[in-house]
Amino acid sequence: MIKSKIVKLLVERDAPILRETTTAVPLKDIGSKKLNNIIGKMKKAMYAEEDGVAIAAPQIGENLRIFMVSRRALAMIKKKGVEKDFELEDLVFVNPEIVKTSKKKKKMEEGCLSVRWLYGYVLRHEKVTMKAYDKDGNKVTVGASGLLAQIFQHEIDHLNGILFTDKAEDIKDIPPKTIKE
Repeated sequence: MIKSKIVKLLVERDAPILRETTTAVPLKDIGSKKLNNIIGKMKKAMYAEEDGVAIAAPQIGENLRIFMVSRRALAMIKKKGVEKDFELEDLVFVNPEIVKTSKKKKKMEEGCLSVRWLYGYVLRHEKVTMKAYDKDGNKVTVGASGLLAQIFQHEIDHLNGILFTDKAEDIKDIPPKTIKE
């Protein structure tokens, strides 16, 4: 059972910011107090939900090209024996861009913190390569497959004003079961 906590930081599906193409972060701002505060808010909102594995800045109302992948997601991936070179700490990507995709695609089940309790299947590339900056301003190139590739594509969609429901098939509303006390 997944309980959702009410988090004022998260914007929901009808918020106009979720439909905007985000603005690139100026390189001089990476590592700034302001940007670190935004990243802190993203982290707080993501971890307030038991099933939060990643979040993009627009989901907390910020029009910036930033997303974060939680150590929860990385732990799930590591258990499956994939992407073993990642440390188990949250990953922050600033101004990310997918630069290579596999031809092979797969339908994958998705949900979203901003489109709560809707789930559907989205056709995603099985592998992607992404270029970005980390939270310290270092250039990074990351190759990913499986769940991590799916997360990268989902979060970059957010940065381009696209919700998974725009692409999903067989969408179902599956609210959490409530416990009677």
